[in-house]
Amino acid sequence: MVDLLLDAGALLGESPRWHAAEARLYWVDIDAHRIHRTDPATRATETMQLDGPVGCVAPRAGGGLIVGLKDGCALIDHWGAAPRPFGPQMLAGIPEQRCNDACVDAAGRFWVGSVTSDKTNPAASLYRLDPDGSMTTVFGGLLTSNGAAFSPDGRTFYHADTPTHALRAYTVDPTTGTLGEGRLFHRFEMGKGRPDGGTVDAEGCYWSALWDGWRVVRLSPAGELLQTVALPVQRPSMIALGGADMKTAFVTTAGKNLTDEERKGQPHAGGLFTFRVDVPGLVQPGFGG
Repeated sequence: MVDLLLDAGALLGESPRWHAAEARLYWVDIDAHRIHRTDPATRATETMQLDGPVGCVAPRAGGGLIVGLKDGCALIDHWGAAPRPFGPQMLAGIPEQRCNDACVDAAGRFWVGSVTSDKTNPAASLYRLDPDGSMTTVFGGLLTSNGAAFSPDGRTFYHADTPTHALRAYTVDPTTGTLGEGRLFHRFEMGKGRPDGGTVDAEGCYWSALWDGWRVVRLSPAGELLQTVALPVQRPSMIALGGADMKTAFVTTAGKNLTDEERKGQPHAGGLFTFRVDVPGLVQPGFGG
């Protein structure tokens, strides 16, 4: 059921984003400081090398990319162009934090979180970067901001603080981008994987990649487990839906910090994997800035 699209050997593959107009998958290797774009039809991959960690990437509505870097967000005007800072560099001077998971809402706002290397200090936050460059701190008290995604109607926002094993769902005003009440959406059993990156399909079901869980799962809008897809690697990091019919799942994975013995059992750790789904994904909006 699962195919190895690219034996990429990524240290920390992350942030797969399907670019429908280009029919390409954009994704990053955070620790190798690289942005990739892959043509699934030919498996050809182009790479941009940056000079620091790149936590996330997303297309812009007007062309180019937005990325989350060490200190904050930046715009890339075209493939190969140098990133230029955009909006407040909210993590500048905080060496133990960098940008992590992100998504774009229907209004073109970039919801980007941070991660802290000090796992005893819940100092990371979730931010909302508007197209005009203004930034709002949505909430703090996090260790690893992850799993950001919106329901098809834009009225529910999903989020995970990965070490807690919990996914939460928040009401959201799609016009203002203001979050309302949050609730526990799904809690994963300790020792069975932690929720990393996720996406939502056309039926409003949430797909979650489970770090250290060897699998991705599909949850109903009520948080019920509907489907499990086993992977041949321990650390899937994020899932995206794309392809011509939006029914191809793309899963990034990580290969770092594995022992020699662990690596023998998962020689394709850090690869980019695909499988087919029955329900299509949603074409993701571009950042409006």
